[in-house]
Amino acid sequence: MDTKKRDFILRGSLYKVILTLGLPIMINNLIQTLYNLADGVWVSKIGSTEFAATSFVWPVNFLFISLGIGISIAGTSIISQLIGAEKYEEANKYASQIIVASLICSVFFSIIGYISSPFIISVMGATGSFAEYSNIYLRITFLDMPFMFLFFNFNSIMNSQGNTIMPTVLSGISAVLNVILDPIFIFTFNMGVAGAAIATLIAKALLAFAGIYILMKKSTMVKPCFKNFKFDKLIIKKIIKIGIPSSIGQSGSALGFIVLNSFIASYGTATLAAFAMVNRITSLIMQPAMGIGAALTSIVGQNLGSNQAERVKEAFMKSLKLTISFSIIGCAFLIFWDNEVVGFFMQSKDDMEVISQGITYLQYISISMPLMGIFSIFQGIFQGSGHTKYSMAMEIGRLWFVRLPMILLFKHFTSTGSIGIWFSMSFSNLIVCMYGYWVYRRGKWQRKVIK
Repeated sequence: MDTKKRDFILRGSLYKVILTLGLPIMINNLIQTLYNLADGVWVSKIGSTEFAATSFVWPVNFLFISLGIGISIAGTSIISQLIGAEKYEEANKYASQIIVASLICSVFFSIIGYISSPFIISVMGATGSFAEYSNIYLRITFLDMPFMFLFFNFNSIMNSQGNTIMPTVLSGISAVLNVILDPIFIFTFNMGVAGAAIATLIAKALLAFAGIYILMKKSTMVKPCFKNFKFDKLIIKKIIKIGIPSSIGQSGSALGFIVLNSFIASYGTATLAAFAMVNRITSLIMQPAMGIGAALTSIVGQNLGSNQAERVKEAFMKSLKLTISFSIIGCAFLIFWDNEVVGFFMQSKDDMEVISQGITYLQYISISMPLMGIFSIFQGIFQGSGHTKYSMAMEIGRLWFVRLPMILLFKHFTSTGSIGIWFSMSFSNLIVCMYGYWVYRRGKWQRKVIK
């Protein structure tokens, strides 16, 4: 049994541990973001309506996959704590149960989503060609859900072991394939937005199959086994207990973004396109912070499993310092080169109002970028410890209790227009970070979920 990675996480220099685990995750997250960016850049060459449609439906798809993300987070937390406690056989059992349960859920949600797609688009208020493009893109993205869930499982199990490189390598290959296939399906086959979705579907399917093969054949500390498989009620109960709060947080966030998109759409397609474009830009710049937060999850899990709570606190503080530093650099880059960045990501110049509003939004959101990084760190420590109810509260609270009410107040009681949206986005990040710090100081997250 190769335990070098475990020993490194439990006893190595923490800055080195955080960066060693975090850098591949940063790259992996960057690659995952490239899926959307590649679609967006190519689709934006068709027109701003098609571009807005690809972002308009994203929260709906995310709502359905939130359960898979919750199971994945539960898997990383539980398995990493079991590895820290050297309970490898039990970790294998959890891995097997997680994969099967996740696959069954994903197939069910894929079918439900595909069938209900036109109704969902109608309820969200889309009409005309915008509704048509949104429905086409959403239905096809629902079909890749089982593959996404399988890769979530692979990613979760490998990250819990401290192996963050293999998921990154696979994601890189898949992303390159996606970038190659996008223009072929969109323009050569003249499939438009459907082509972008199909290209991503093919790339993710290959990614999932490769991931599961490696997990079964190459994984060292954790190796799932499906021979004579039976569901274990106690294991499923533990996965649900930890995974459901995270799923609720993710789905609550997705629902919030659906409502948010509806609010933004009421300002016009230009505002919605600007919102979509800048969110893709900031998601790209925020990858270092998100990578560190994700790395912290397995660091927290393994160290809590081996009864090293003080080392967890040290990892938290060092992760915080690194994240704030990276976020300030990203903030400065976007502020000084806002025109150039927006111009690159909005290739079509058929509506200059999109460019103008995009620059304004980018200026507002850039200021709160360090707060977005801090948010990722709090998520990492609460999810790694298995106390996902706190990360759930942060996800839901940021949108439902701060951001959406503020947007409504600005819309109905002021004449600020879309600027009210941009300010609310930034201010909500401040409030949720204050809550996260209060929860951290209370210290209840230090209680182990695996006895």
